[in-house]
Amino acid sequence: MNNVRLSHFIMGIILIIAIAAFNQRNETPPKFEFTSFTVVESIIPNGIGRSRIINSLEPRDYKEYTSIKSPGLQSRNKSDRQEIRANEYEETKLLNFFNIVGIRFQNIAANDALINNKVSTMLNDGWELVNIVAGVEAVGSEDDKNGIYITRFYFKRSS
Repeated sequence: MNNVRLSHFIMGIILIIAIAAFNQRNETPPKFEFTSFTVVESIIPNGIGRSRIINSLEPRDYKEYTSIKSPGLQSRNKSDRQEIRANEYEETKLLNFFNIVGIRFQNIAANDALINNKVSTMLNDGWELVNIVAGVEAVGSEDDKNGIYITRFYFKRSS
């Protein structure tokens, strides 16, 4: 009986040591890189709007253009707009939703094919789609004939 207790005690000690060793691993947290692209689709009639897929090719460090605000501090963010602006970016032409006679469903289908191809290419390049955010800009009054749809696609991958 004492041998059984002793073997259970030794097994328990070994189990505790194994669990402690497992928990002591010094794993570094995974690092990710993020990217996004924006789809701008015009809903301006007569085909005079501009629709595009926009993808920045220039990385930015947001900290370089960030200021801290607090109740006692009234300083302005003096970041230079020219430095923030991206001069190198991909611009993929899309078709406008409207032409001179009205809505063009062929244009919407063509845009969907281009956007789907962009997303598929990114997935095949190892990116994981993590979020899609859409918004509309329009006045919304009866005489409002202008507006755009903006959709942002956010991706991540292990670096």
